[in-house]
Amino acid sequence: MTQRINVAQHVPELYHHFLAVEKLLHDSELPTTTIELVKLRASQINGCGYCVDMHSRDMKKAGESDERLWSVVTWREATVFTPAERAALALTEEATRLPDREAVPDEVWRQAGEHYSDKQLALLIAAIAMINAWNRIGVTARLTPGH
Repeated sequence: MTQRINVAQHVPELYHHFLAVEKLLHDSELPTTTIELVKLRASQINGCGYCVDMHSRDMKKAGESDERLWSVVTWREATVFTPAERAALALTEEATRLPDREAVPDEVWRQAGEHYSDKQLALLIAAIAMINAWNRIGVTARLTPGH
């Protein structure tokens, strides 16, 4: 498929602000590994090949193991994730699949709250929201993986 449009080229201010939020997230107290797992899982759910490719490569460069990368899609069955990471992945799935349900279940929220402070939860919500926005840009604009 051919890329439809380069959003960054036509609205560079948008990308500037999106990247500022990304910097805030990565400079925050939320573990970078958690942020990247969230990005990869939401991108898988949303079918954004560009983002799946990019975040897998970024995680690999940061030293993430192949087993953990391959297991993100089956994180419930995998034994390679910490309880905190599992809670973040569960929250990511629920918040990404909002059209499939009424709301994020209380149990998923409670589990996330067992592992993250209120500030970290707020940052986690922002990270999930940002990757979902990036995915919608990538899928709609048909960004090509591997570039």
